[in-house]
Amino acid sequence: MPAELFDTHCHLTFNDLLPQRRRVIADAVRAGVPRMITVACGPSEFETALATRHMHDGVWVAAGLHPHEASQVGDDDLKHLASFWREPGVVAAGEMGLDYHYDFSPRHVQESVFRRQLDLAAERGLPVVIHCREAHEDVVRILAEHGCVGKTVVFHCFSGTADEATELRANGWWTSFTGIITFKNASAAREACAQTPADQLMFETDAPYLSPEPVRRMRPNEPRNLTHTVRFAASLRGQTFESLAEASTANAARFFRLPHV
Repeated sequence: MPAELFDTHCHLTFNDLLPQRRRVIADAVRAGVPRMITVACGPSEFETALATRHMHDGVWVAAGLHPHEASQVGDDDLKHLASFWREPGVVAAGEMGLDYHYDFSPRHVQESVFRRQLDLAAERGLPVVIHCREAHEDVVRILAEHGCVGKTVVFHCFSGTADEATELRANGWWTSFTGIITFKNASAAREACAQTPADQLMFETDAPYLSPEPVRRMRPNEPRNLTHTVRFAASLRGQTFESLAEASTANAARFFRLPHV
């Protein structure tokens, strides 16, 4: 059987992919990416994400309140999210966290919404998907304060240093790598990927963003392009594409508590 990949983080409900998501899913399956998690970043995407799940057995849903939108979040949104997490096919809480690069929402508001989601996620017991941009110390501190050490947590789209990745692993948390590792200026992320233990590696596209080399000019990015990232990572790590595909797919199924076929 050909090697199969698992795109652990894409956004099929974002406008660039939404109108063509049936074709996007079909192309991914043909390219050897039959499993993917589509991430809904706010209440307006929740039902569409569920509808997308029903288009293909290999699509699951993660849902959270993105830090960019934190200033718009009210109590009803948090209640809606907690309820949505109980829907069949919703397998993770997030993405949630802090973004100090854009600061679209005030930092204290981002932190408040992040903390409230962590409290709700703890009650539900779902794996947590973290968005962390230029906020490593604060995100680590907040996770620790909420009892997340040793819990099922992944820092999606990891682009930090090898030392930061080591710190996350020391807390029992995972990192997931995107096409960023194929970029010429991403030596830190490549080093982190190369040093990650084989049983903790996951890969994602973050589509419609971050098209990898050699299709970096492709807009929007799609889950089918995960093959380029994993081939690059396999070469980086000195292993075959097939072995890394098998390991990373098994890791993803284990992390998100899904059957591994």
